[in-house]
Amino acid sequence: MIVHRGIGLGLISLLTLAACGATGGQPGATSDIDQAKLALGQKLYFDSALSEPAGQSCSSCHLSTAGFADPDRELPVSRGIDPAHFGNRNTSTIAYASFAPEFHFDEQEGLYIGGFFHDGRAHTLEDQAKAPFLNPLEMANPDEESVVRKVEQGDYALLFEEVYGDDVFNDVELAYEKIADALASFERSDFFSPFTSKFDYYLRGETQLTEQELRGLAVFEDENKGNCAACHPSSVGDDGALPLLTDYSYDNLGVPKLAESPFYLIDPKHNPDGAAVIDLGLGEVLNEPEENGKFKVSTLRNIATTPPYMHNGIFTTLKEVVEFYNTRDIDSRWGAAEVAENVNDEELGDLGLTDQEVDDLVAFLHTLSDGFQP
Repeated sequence: MIVHRGIGLGLISLLTLAACGATGGQPGATSDIDQAKLALGQKLYFDSALSEPAGQSCSSCHLSTAGFADPDRELPVSRGIDPAHFGNRNTSTIAYASFAPEFHFDEQEGLYIGGFFHDGRAHTLEDQAKAPFLNPLEMANPDEESVVRKVEQGDYALLFEEVYGDDVFNDVELAYEKIADALASFERSDFFSPFTSKFDYYLRGETQLTEQELRGLAVFEDENKGNCAACHPSSVGDDGALPLLTDYSYDNLGVPKLAESPFYLIDPKHNPDGAAVIDLGLGEVLNEPEENGKFKVSTLRNIATTPPYMHNGIFTTLKEVVEFYNTRDIDSRWGAAEVAENVNDEELGDLGLTDQEVDDLVAFLHTLSDGFQP
């Protein structure tokens, strides 16, 4: 039996949404979004009737109490509405996703930037919102029309017509675009980006970090130590905007293959290579071998509440992740990288951190979780 993991929260009231976050000067505040569209997007997000069969909603794999990631931490990768179907990756958090730039190549940096999903295959937040409905390993609808008709039969169909026009359901392609538009509007609200971590309050001068957390922050930012801020910028912007803790670039971290992934055992129709499959990440999306093995740099916001870690869910604790970054190239326990080419061996792999510095860094990462009460 499929249990809808998000339904216990109920629908969040718009008053709660409007009051739930301090945006710290960031764009995309709830007040900037059309309230009717916001209400519609909210209903779509929590509607478990939009999968095939019914039982899984967007919130099932992006649950607020799990950092807007998959709450099922017993599995390294995410399960679809069919209990025998698994994806090949750990669900990305949707928190703060609205700040990601559209996927593009930055000529100055010589890097691909932005986009959505681990491999950047969705260029915009709207593109991302469309994909899970039709993925056979997720919500498993056969086509766009089946999704549109379920929305048309929902108790919010009149609201959908109010927002997008009385004849919107007559054009399946248009209606599907509007479903994605409403979902993206909701995902741009403060509900997903509240900026209420202890680190946010610290940056606003409203609380203090402990001595250990301050040591961890120093390790995080020191170019000769963790150097984490190179890819996860942690400084307040010139405009006063709080840091998003990602530069939205792509990198091959040398993550090992997950030998026990349930994805290898699914129907060969969806994974004909079985355990021999290699996840090439961005390189496969672009068909560019020089990008093989690269995955998007994730935000570290709410990182302590979103295990397992890495695109394939191979690590279960933050300490394990930090130890991997610290000793990847000098400790044989990690094993070989799934994709050996393009591995970043300049910024991680032999950081030389002491056990104390590892613990301090983990302590700091715990300050990045939303919901802190100063």
